[in-house]
Amino acid sequence: MKKLLPVLFLLFVACTVQKVKKSMRDSEVFSQGFTGFMLVDPVKDKVLYAQNEDKYFTPASNTKMFTFYAAYKVLGDRVNALDYLESGDSLIFWGTGDPSLMHPDFEDRSVLNFLESSDKQLFMADNFGEVQAYASGWSWNWYNYYYGPERSAMPIYGNIVRFTKQKSSPRFSFSPRYFADQVQEDLSLPAREYTILRDQKINDFRYHLVGEELSFETDKPFVTSSQLTREMLQDTLDKSITMISYDSVKDRPHQKLKGIATDSLYKQMLKISDNFLAEQLMVLVADELGDSLNMRNAIGYVEDHYLEDLPDEPQWVDGSGLSAHNKFTPRSIIKLLVKIKAEVPEEKIFAYFPSGGESGTIRSWYKSDDEHPYVYAKTGTLSGVHCLSGYLLTKSGKTLYFSFMHNNYVISSNELKKEMEKVLYLIYDRY
Repeated sequence: MKKLLPVLFLLFVACTVQKVKKSMRDSEVFSQGFTGFMLVDPVKDKVLYAQNEDKYFTPASNTKMFTFYAAYKVLGDRVNALDYLESGDSLIFWGTGDPSLMHPDFEDRSVLNFLESSDKQLFMADNFGEVQAYASGWSWNWYNYYYGPERSAMPIYGNIVRFTKQKSSPRFSFSPRYFADQVQEDLSLPAREYTILRDQKINDFRYHLVGEELSFETDKPFVTSSQLTREMLQDTLDKSITMISYDSVKDRPHQKLKGIATDSLYKQMLKISDNFLAEQLMVLVADELGDSLNMRNAIGYVEDHYLEDLPDEPQWVDGSGLSAHNKFTPRSIIKLLVKIKAEVPEEKIFAYFPSGGESGTIRSWYKSDDEHPYVYAKTGTLSGVHCLSGYLLTKSGKTLYFSFMHNNYVISSNELKKEMEKVLYLIYDRY
């Protein structure tokens, strides 16, 4: 009987794999687009199922896993919040890409405390020209949406204006108040519950609210510039800051001010798929690698030094995955998951990644039969794109790696999620 048990188990596993294959092959939902899927048992070093695993897909926010890995390898426990040098009675500083300065979701005051406590005259070197506001492949009209803040060398307030209204209040509030003169009511806007729009080229915000019982919070990106950041920082510090050319200091020996813990950035970036944090993390990687904010060079370095063993060469162009120019294969994503699992403590992975039925972008999906999630994975969504890649914990105690990638579908993403949920639950329940 003891000899028979392993045989029966192998037959049961084989039956489960066959059911997964049938579910994938016969799915009328998956057949309405282009689907890739790969499932791996790392203990057995075995591919359990693969479909189009060597084909390139637009990954959308699955790209953030590559950004996370790059940052984890390069940045250490705390980001470089500021580059600076002291010369006589002058303190000269410039941006590293740190996204936390006065960000509404974080409380780090490293930069503010450092500048406030200095008794030297402050000079800000303008290195904003090193960072393009939008990446290649981004849509021009994202300037009005929460998910499209501009990238910059020295972000402030997360490069967004946050509008908030409680039911108990007849009016909304917003931060930063710097834009008080540029927020105006416009009754010609659509009479929905609330409409807040920004002019494309300038920081001119117009709003129309309908009904006093509204409750909302929404972020609107603002147009960034070195001059605007200098003015906002100057107002906060109540100190004069003089702008100077970056060329005059970029080759001089300088120091780096340590700032916010990277853990807090990774968690928010992956959990809620924060595009702004993802982009700025890659700027920070560039700064750490070469005292330049050239993200293209940073991505190339990471590909050459940390991702050289991917089965398929990636086409990787931004930090967030907003660009449709990004292209990865399911088997390259699996290889990345292998690297993350080998190098990042498991408790950190489970703290950073969205968890099925509990947190982040999959809190309403992939619920387990008990209080423990069985899916820890990163989503990726653009028009006609939906991906989910990560770790699947089975009832039998195994941890499997999977990558689900869908492109060019014309049905709703919810239909895809329901079908994916059936497949992943089957694996969770039976493998």
